[in-house]
Amino acid sequence: MPSLLFSRQVPPIGFAHRGARAHAPENTLEAFELALRLGATGLESDVWLTADGIPVLDHDGVVGPLLRRKSIGDLRRTDLPSYIPELADLYGSLGTDFELSLDVKDPAAGGPTVAVTLAADPTMASRLWLCDDNLDRMVTWREGSPHVRLVDSTRLAKLKQGPERLGAQLQALNIDAVNLHQSDWSGGLATLFHRFGILAFAWDAQFDRVLDGLLHMGIDAVFSDHVDRMVDALARDADRRSAF
Repeated sequence: MPSLLFSRQVPPIGFAHRGARAHAPENTLEAFELALRLGATGLESDVWLTADGIPVLDHDGVVGPLLRRKSIGDLRRTDLPSYIPELADLYGSLGTDFELSLDVKDPAAGGPTVAVTLAADPTMASRLWLCDDNLDRMVTWREGSPHVRLVDSTRLAKLKQGPERLGAQLQALNIDAVNLHQSDWSGGLATLFHRFGILAFAWDAQFDRVLDGLLHMGIDAVFSDHVDRMVDALARDADRRSAF
Protein backbone atom coordinates (compact mmCIF):
# COMPACT_ATOMS: atom_id res chain seq x y z
CA MET A 1 0.00 0.00 0.00
CA PRO A 2 1.28 3.54 -0.77
CA SER A 3 2.63 5.71 2.01
CA LEU A 4 0.16 7.03 4.56
CA LEU A 5 -0.77 10.62 3.65
CA PHE A 6 -2.25 13.16 6.03
CA SER A 7 -5.49 15.05 5.66
CA ARG A 8 -5.78 18.81 6.22
CA GLN A 9 -9.07 18.30 8.07
CA VAL A 10 -8.27 16.56 11.35
CA PRO A 11 -10.04 14.32 11.95
CA PRO A 12 -11.66 13.77 8.55
CA ILE A 13 -15.42 14.33 8.44
CA GLY A 14 -17.75 11.36 8.11
CA PHE A 15 -20.83 12.59 6.20
CA ALA A 16 -23.93 10.38 6.34
CA HIS A 17 -25.25 10.52 2.76
CA ARG A 18 -28.94 11.51 2.88
CA GLY A 19 -28.83 10.54 6.55
CA ALA A 20 -28.29 6.91 7.51
CA ARG A 21 -29.67 5.94 4.10
CA ALA A 22 -28.70 2.29 4.36
CA HIS A 23 -30.52 2.01 7.68
CA ALA A 24 -33.59 4.31 7.47
CA PRO A 25 -35.72 6.17 4.87
CA GLU A 26 -33.43 8.71 3.24
CA ASN A 27 -33.65 12.44 3.90
CA THR A 28 -35.98 12.05 6.87
CA LEU A 29 -35.44 13.34 10.38
CA GLU A 30 -35.38 9.69 11.45
CA ALA A 31 -32.45 8.98 9.12
CA PHE A 32 -30.52 12.08 10.17
CA GLU A 33 -31.01 11.38 13.87
CA LEU A 34 -29.96 7.75 13.45
CA ALA A 35 -26.83 8.79 11.55
CA LEU A 36 -25.68 10.95 14.44
CA ARG A 37 -26.45 8.22 16.97
CA LEU A 38 -24.35 5.79 14.92
CA GLY A 39 -21.41 8.17 15.11
CA ALA A 40 -21.48 10.24 11.92
CA THR A 41 -19.84 13.62 12.42
CA GLY A 42 -21.62 15.14 9.43
CA LEU A 43 -24.94 14.93 7.61
CA GLU A 44 -25.53 15.31 3.87
CA SER A 45 -28.62 16.19 1.88
CA ASP A 46 -29.93 18.26 -1.04
CA VAL A 47 -31.73 21.54 -0.52
CA TRP A 48 -34.61 22.99 -2.56
CA LEU A 49 -36.74 26.09 -2.16
CA THR A 50 -40.54 25.86 -2.01
CA ALA A 51 -42.80 28.34 -3.79
CA ASP A 52 -43.19 30.23 -0.51
CA GLY A 53 -39.44 30.43 0.09
CA ILE A 54 -38.81 27.58 2.56
CA PRO A 55 -35.56 25.53 2.22
CA VAL A 56 -36.45 21.81 2.39
CA LEU A 57 -34.35 18.64 2.20
CA ASP A 58 -35.04 16.17 -0.62
CA HIS A 59 -33.02 14.45 -3.32
CA ASP A 60 -35.06 14.59 -6.52
CA GLY A 61 -36.96 17.84 -5.98
CA VAL A 62 -40.23 16.38 -7.24
CA VAL A 63 -43.18 14.84 -5.40
CA GLY A 64 -46.35 12.96 -6.26
CA PRO A 65 -47.28 9.92 -8.39
CA LEU A 66 -45.13 9.14 -11.42
CA LEU A 67 -47.51 10.63 -14.00
CA ARG A 68 -48.49 13.64 -11.88
CA ARG A 69 -45.19 14.70 -10.42
CA LYS A 70 -44.72 18.31 -9.39
CA SER A 71 -41.60 20.28 -8.68
CA ILE A 72 -40.97 21.35 -5.10
CA GLY A 73 -40.33 24.85 -6.42
CA ASP A 74 -43.93 25.01 -7.68
CA LEU A 75 -45.48 23.97 -4.35
CA ARG A 76 -45.97 25.68 -1.02
CA ARG A 77 -44.51 24.07 2.08
CA THR A 78 -47.96 22.98 3.25
CA ASP A 79 -48.49 21.10 -0.02
CA LEU A 80 -45.45 18.84 0.46
CA PRO A 81 -45.54 15.37 2.07
CA SER A 82 -44.92 15.52 5.80
CA TYR A 83 -41.83 13.30 5.56
CA ILE A 84 -39.88 16.04 3.72
CA PRO A 85 -38.22 18.13 6.44
CA GLU A 86 -37.49 21.82 6.39
CA LEU A 87 -33.89 22.80 7.03
CA ALA A 88 -35.20 24.59 10.13
CA ASP A 89 -36.76 21.28 11.29
CA LEU A 90 -33.35 19.62 11.10
CA TYR A 91 -31.78 22.23 13.35
CA GLY A 92 -34.80 22.32 15.64
CA SER A 93 -34.74 18.55 16.15
CA LEU A 94 -31.02 17.78 16.16
CA GLY A 95 -29.31 21.02 17.12
CA THR A 96 -26.17 22.22 15.36
CA ASP A 97 -23.35 20.12 16.81
CA PHE A 98 -22.42 18.49 13.49
CA GLU A 99 -21.10 19.33 10.03
CA LEU A 100 -23.76 19.72 7.31
CA SER A 101 -23.12 19.29 3.59
CA LEU A 102 -25.92 20.46 1.29
CA ASP A 103 -26.04 20.11 -2.48
CA VAL A 104 -27.84 23.28 -3.56
CA LYS A 105 -29.99 21.75 -6.30
CA ASP A 106 -32.15 24.88 -6.62
CA PRO A 107 -29.89 27.92 -7.20
CA ALA A 108 -32.46 30.12 -5.46
CA ALA A 109 -32.04 28.10 -2.25
CA GLY A 110 -28.49 29.24 -1.46
CA GLY A 111 -29.28 32.55 0.23
CA PRO A 112 -32.29 31.31 2.21
CA THR A 113 -30.27 28.28 3.36
CA VAL A 114 -27.64 30.56 4.84
CA ALA A 115 -30.31 32.75 6.45
CA VAL A 116 -32.08 29.80 8.10
CA THR A 117 -28.74 28.48 9.33
CA LEU A 118 -27.70 31.78 10.87
CA ALA A 119 -31.11 32.12 12.55
CA ALA A 120 -30.68 28.67 14.13
CA ASP A 121 -27.09 29.22 15.29
CA PRO A 122 -24.66 31.85 13.95
CA THR A 123 -21.72 29.53 14.68
CA MET A 124 -23.21 26.86 12.40
CA ALA A 125 -22.06 28.83 9.34
CA SER A 126 -18.52 27.46 9.74
CA ARG A 127 -19.96 23.92 9.73
CA LEU A 128 -22.23 24.45 6.72
CA TRP A 129 -20.73 23.15 3.47
CA LEU A 130 -22.66 24.35 0.39
CA CYS A 131 -21.96 22.30 -2.75
CA ASP A 132 -22.42 23.26 -6.39
CA ASP A 133 -20.52 23.23 -9.67
CA ASN A 134 -21.09 26.91 -10.48
CA LEU A 135 -18.21 28.71 -8.77
CA ASP A 136 -19.41 32.26 -9.37
CA ARG A 137 -22.84 31.47 -7.95
CA MET A 138 -21.36 29.81 -4.88
CA VAL A 139 -19.32 32.87 -4.00
CA THR A 140 -22.51 34.97 -3.74
CA TRP A 141 -23.78 32.73 -0.92
CA ARG A 142 -21.06 34.10 1.32
CA GLU A 143 -22.76 37.50 1.25
CA GLY A 144 -24.91 36.31 4.17
CA SER A 145 -21.89 35.12 6.14
CA PRO A 146 -18.17 35.01 5.31
CA HIS A 147 -17.81 31.84 7.37
CA VAL A 148 -19.98 29.59 5.15
CA ARG A 149 -17.91 26.81 3.59
CA LEU A 150 -18.05 26.31 -0.21
CA VAL A 151 -17.46 23.05 -2.08
CA ASP A 152 -16.94 22.53 -5.81
CA SER A 153 -18.75 19.30 -6.77
CA THR A 154 -17.44 17.97 -10.06
CA ARG A 155 -15.85 14.97 -11.77
CA LEU A 156 -12.26 14.53 -12.89
CA ALA A 157 -13.36 13.95 -16.50
CA LYS A 158 -15.01 17.40 -16.57
CA LEU A 159 -11.79 19.24 -15.74
CA LYS A 160 -10.88 20.37 -19.26
CA GLN A 161 -8.01 22.52 -17.98
CA GLY A 162 -6.78 19.92 -15.51
CA PRO A 163 -6.79 19.67 -11.71
CA GLU A 164 -3.85 22.03 -11.14
CA ARG A 165 -5.63 24.87 -12.94
CA LEU A 166 -8.78 24.11 -10.92
CA GLY A 167 -6.80 24.17 -7.67
CA ALA A 168 -5.47 27.62 -8.49
CA GLN A 169 -8.96 28.85 -9.43
CA LEU A 170 -10.51 27.54 -6.22
CA GLN A 171 -7.73 29.10 -4.17
CA ALA A 172 -8.27 32.48 -5.87
CA LEU A 173 -12.01 32.35 -5.14
CA ASN A 174 -11.44 31.21 -1.54
CA ILE A 175 -13.46 28.02 -2.10
CA ASP A 176 -12.80 25.51 0.64
CA ALA A 177 -13.04 22.05 -0.91
CA VAL A 178 -13.46 19.96 -4.03
CA ASN A 179 -15.79 16.95 -3.97
CA LEU A 180 -15.09 14.13 -6.44
CA HIS A 181 -16.40 10.60 -6.84
CA GLN A 182 -14.30 8.18 -4.81
CA SER A 183 -13.00 6.52 -8.00
CA ASP A 184 -11.47 9.83 -9.19
CA TRP A 185 -9.15 10.21 -6.22
CA SER A 186 -5.51 9.23 -5.80
CA GLY A 187 -2.97 10.20 -3.19
CA GLY A 188 -1.22 12.41 -5.70
CA LEU A 189 -4.42 14.25 -6.58
CA ALA A 190 -5.32 14.82 -2.92
CA THR A 191 -1.80 16.16 -2.31
CA LEU A 192 -2.10 18.50 -5.30
CA PHE A 193 -5.29 20.12 -3.98
CA HIS A 194 -3.83 20.29 -0.48
CA ARG A 195 -0.92 22.33 -1.85
CA PHE A 196 -3.47 24.96 -2.87
CA GLY A 197 -5.11 24.84 0.56
CA ILE A 198 -8.15 23.02 -0.83
CA LEU A 199 -9.76 20.17 1.09
CA ALA A 200 -10.39 16.86 -0.70
CA PHE A 201 -13.87 15.31 -0.30
CA ALA A 202 -14.93 11.91 -1.70
CA TRP A 203 -18.50 10.74 -2.26
CA ASP A 204 -19.97 7.25 -2.80
CA ALA A 205 -17.60 5.58 -0.33
CA GLN A 206 -19.64 2.49 0.48
CA PHE A 207 -17.22 -0.36 1.20
CA ASP A 208 -14.46 -0.95 3.75
CA ARG A 209 -11.67 -1.17 1.18
CA VAL A 210 -12.80 2.07 -0.48
CA LEU A 211 -13.17 3.93 2.82
CA ASP A 212 -9.80 2.70 4.09
CA GLY A 213 -8.08 3.59 0.83
CA LEU A 214 -9.49 7.11 0.73
CA LEU A 215 -8.55 7.86 4.31
CA HIS A 216 -5.08 6.38 3.74
CA MET A 217 -4.49 8.86 0.90
CA GLY A 218 -5.38 11.86 3.09
CA ILE A 219 -8.97 12.54 2.03
CA ASP A 220 -10.58 15.16 4.29
CA ALA A 221 -14.19 13.94 4.22
CA VAL A 222 -16.04 10.86 3.03
CA PHE A 223 -19.72 10.46 2.16
CA SER A 224 -21.36 7.10 2.73
CA ASP A 225 -24.81 5.48 2.93
CA HIS A 226 -23.38 2.96 5.41
CA VAL A 227 -22.71 4.98 8.53
CA ASP A 228 -21.59 1.97 10.54
CA ARG A 229 -18.87 1.09 8.01
CA MET A 230 -17.81 4.72 7.72
CA VAL A 231 -17.50 5.21 11.48
CA ASP A 232 -15.47 2.00 11.80
CA ALA A 233 -13.16 3.11 8.98
CA LEU A 234 -12.59 6.48 10.61
CA ALA A 235 -11.72 4.71 13.87
CA ARG A 236 -9.24 2.44 12.08
CA ASP A 237 -7.68 5.47 10.42
CA ALA A 238 -7.33 7.25 13.78
CA ASP A 239 -5.64 4.18 15.24
CA ARG A 240 -3.16 4.01 12.35
CA ARG A 241 -2.27 7.68 12.70
CA SER A 242 -1.88 7.54 16.46
CA ALA A 243 1.29 5.52 15.88
CA PHE A 244 2.94 8.50 14.12
